[in-house]
Amino acid sequence: MFLSPRHAEIIQMAKDHGRVLVDDLATHFNVTPQTIRKDLNDLCDQRLLTRIHGGALFPSGIENMEYEARRKIAADEKEAIGRAAARLIPDNASLFINIGTTTESVSKALLDHNGLMVITNNINVANRMRVYPSIEVVIAGGVVRGSDGGVVGEAAVDFIRQFKVDYAVIGASAIDHDGALLDFDFREVKVAQAIIANARHVILVSDQTKFERTAPVRIGHLSQVNTFITDRCDIPSVRKICDEAEVQLIETSLG
Repeated sequence: MFLSPRHAEIIQMAKDHGRVLVDDLATHFNVTPQTIRKDLNDLCDQRLLTRIHGGALFPSGIENMEYEARRKIAADEKEAIGRAAARLIPDNASLFINIGTTTESVSKALLDHNGLMVITNNINVANRMRVYPSIEVVIAGGVVRGSDGGVVGEAAVDFIRQFKVDYAVIGASAIDHDGALLDFDFREVKVAQAIIANARHVILVSDQTKFERTAPVRIGHLSQVNTFITDRCDIPSVRKICDEAEVQLIETSLG
């Protein structure tokens, strides 16, 4: 497949950073935003990128994008989501924290809490929180996924089922407009389902780019969570589900 030098560089930038934005590309290449939009549309037509509002993502397809690249996507939005979730969790609470870059942002925002018991299958979360004496960290056993430090598999599921906690903080790789919560690895999905089933209050944390992605394995449905925290939700069907299922929707971009 022939790519022009600009198209090839756009693909590489998207691969390196997880996403590219129209305004940034227009400045970088010294061309108009209209030119960049045409470039992105052409690359998306070839399934080399996935279009989102204001830019494009390196395509997820069946394979998840590199973890470090995912960390960079909507980093500021994830920090705001993390702070909003942390405000809902009081001191002296027990909670699950699942795998994901946004759930990691929640763990970072919780570091000033006292008396927490945190059960996690996310090695990155455990490593960050373990040095704080006011937080007890319990980590699930199982297969450690090399790509992101997630602990998955039946052993992790059995471990999670031993607990009944106050809160669960979960993420998703994609959120369908019909409310389906989706992921890539069926082993991770089984752990997420066990977490949902064994928490009194489930908090879903996800930035708006997840509305533009797809993944093949179903975790559950938005109506199963108690609180959904995102930077912005412009999907009418998702807002309707939250309203009808009495899911508290918190949009951090609205203050």
